[in-house]
Amino acid sequence: MKKIIWIAAIAILLAGGSFYFLSQDDKEITASVSVAEAMGGGNEEGYLRATGPREFIFPDDHGPHPGYRTEWWYYTGNVFTEEGRQFGYQFTIFRSQLNPPDSSEAGAAQGEDWNTDQLYLGHFAISDVQNENHVFDERYSRGAAGLAGAQVDPFEIWLEDWQITRENEEGSDEKNFPTRIKGTMEDGSAINLVVTPTKPLTLQGEKGYDKKGPGDGNASYYLSFTRMDARGTITMNGTEYDVKGQSWMDHEWSTSALGEDQEGWDWFSIQLSNGYDLMYYQLRNADGSVSTFTTGSLIDPEGNKTAINPGEVNLEVLDQWESPHSGAEYPSEWVLEIPRENLRLELATLFDDQEMDVSVRYYEGTLSVNGAMNGEEVSGQGYIEMTGYGED
Repeated sequence: MKKIIWIAAIAILLAGGSFYFLSQDDKEITASVSVAEAMGGGNEEGYLRATGPREFIFPDDHGPHPGYRTEWWYYTGNVFTEEGRQFGYQFTIFRSQLNPPDSSEAGAAQGEDWNTDQLYLGHFAISDVQNENHVFDERYSRGAAGLAGAQVDPFEIWLEDWQITRENEEGSDEKNFPTRIKGTMEDGSAINLVVTPTKPLTLQGEKGYDKKGPGDGNASYYLSFTRMDARGTITMNGTEYDVKGQSWMDHEWSTSALGEDQEGWDWFSIQLSNGYDLMYYQLRNADGSVSTFTTGSLIDPEGNKTAINPGEVNLEVLDQWESPHSGAEYPSEWVLEIPRENLRLELATLFDDQEMDVSVRYYEGTLSVNGAMNGEEVSGQGYIEMTGYGED
């Protein structure tokens, strides 16, 4: 099918390669590239690089950053019906620039015609915890002719009818404002949520500069809303549910985030019942060791950030799950300890099968969270993203 061929093409483009259009309507072709290839490969010459801290200007920096090769706007959350039924969701729109800005092959950044070097890719998933049912979809388009794009005024990130738009609520400012997440999958599963920050914007890493590898430019600019109020509807199997809960937002842009010896990561976003939030990612090297560029942050109830440095976290895998779709084996249960913060958490996927078996295969699933902090019991909710598994 052409759709599957396009998925393979976009995966190659994200990795910095090239492709030829094929015409094989009746032959299904599947392909998947590694996240290490997508985030670290390809020719970087001529692109902008994340090389050090910078000043952020809002609302401009909530919008697109052409000139950097890769960018994404990423939302996850756990929401509940009035009766307590739980749904997790992921909604991400990626922007990929196909040619460096000083290249003779670079097209218009975004326009009404077809001339563009901006490619957009969307991933959307819903986890129905009660029925242990994970549905997902992927779509892609060039950033031209109104099909997909990103802009600041008015604020909108879109890929056809998958949209992230600003809600102009009274009292919001240019840095912290509500957004509406809206989209429908091919099977009719849908999301329509308004998410409102309840904490200030967090600048991850060193004032928003997040170094992920030893080389110059192996870094990203990384902004987060670690706790957002979420209200709206989730639709699955033809039924619309009124829901409310909490969400998390990441906005990140870079040209080459991973070093050549790194193969993937385990990334946790956790919202605790005592008002603290934890972001922690563990970068894995190809030899199985943990990268020294592993890092995280602990956000207190007022929004103040404490950096989590390499070596301060003990992460032990207690159980694993083998995907029947890809054969990849993913961790599914952990103990995470940060002795300096008197924090110990028991984490587990709420159900196993939450793999995103799309062009760049990875795991994105909702978590159960229980443990203790400063001698007091805590619970919570979260999300886990795992990449680079099963790619031998």
